[in-house]
Amino acid sequence: MKILIAGAGKMGSWLVESLCLDHDVAVYDKDKTKLKYLFHAHRFISPEEIQAFQPELLINAVSLQHTIPAFREVLPLLPQNCIISDITSVKNGLKKFYQSTGRRYVSTHPMFGPTFANVKELRHENAIIISEGDSEGQDFFRKFFSSFGLKIHYYTFDQHDQTIAYSLSVPFASTLVFAACMKQQDAPGTTFMKHMAIAKGLLSEDNYLLSEILLNPFTLEQVEKIHAQLDQLIQMIRSKDTPGLHAFFDGLRSNIGVK
Repeated sequence: MKILIAGAGKMGSWLVESLCLDHDVAVYDKDKTKLKYLFHAHRFISPEEIQAFQPELLINAVSLQHTIPAFREVLPLLPQNCIISDITSVKNGLKKFYQSTGRRYVSTHPMFGPTFANVKELRHENAIIISEGDSEGQDFFRKFFSSFGLKIHYYTFDQHDQTIAYSLSVPFASTLVFAACMKQQDAPGTTFMKHMAIAKGLLSEDNYLLSEILLNPFTLEQVEKIHAQLDQLIQMIRSKDTPGLHAFFDGLRSNIGVK
């Protein structure tokens, strides 16, 4: 298959390297310095090259805030039978956009990223395929993700964003609060250092990605749950309620499957 990948960032580069042995892959990025080390794909910096390539599948891997603008730039250059796709972590507004194009589309979300995951060992990672997309496109990504041993989940657009509000916004918010309370530690413990590594990884992400995760329409409910639990914890600490804390800890162990 002839595949065009728009965006040569972390995930775009991973997709190029992962697909180039089995497919004819091209990568497009206006910043030619990002294409420097992508040796096993056609490297495009102009729209004319895209039009000449005639891809059968477009994977839009640009940063979240540029996803729809990138589609609008590239769509006039694609053949009508080209399947268009994205890998964004928030799908809000994409369904309506896809339907407005009149094209075949598929939307996915690899639930890992080069910041945290070991992309050479993905057997314990997950991927989401949106069930409302083109069946041929879904089948392509099912086979692709399965080749890495990824566990695949099928959700609608709304179900995806509800899931992301829980699985990303809860740890994001908790980590941001940790970082907000930060001060230098001369002798940090192991737990502190683990939390610090997570915070540094998270805050290396793009501001727009972080804000879009938090502004997901389903996020507020999850963050309010964190707020309620913190209020309860504060009250137990203030009143020195040891039995209450013990019961609280036991409930937490049950939540995460620890006996």
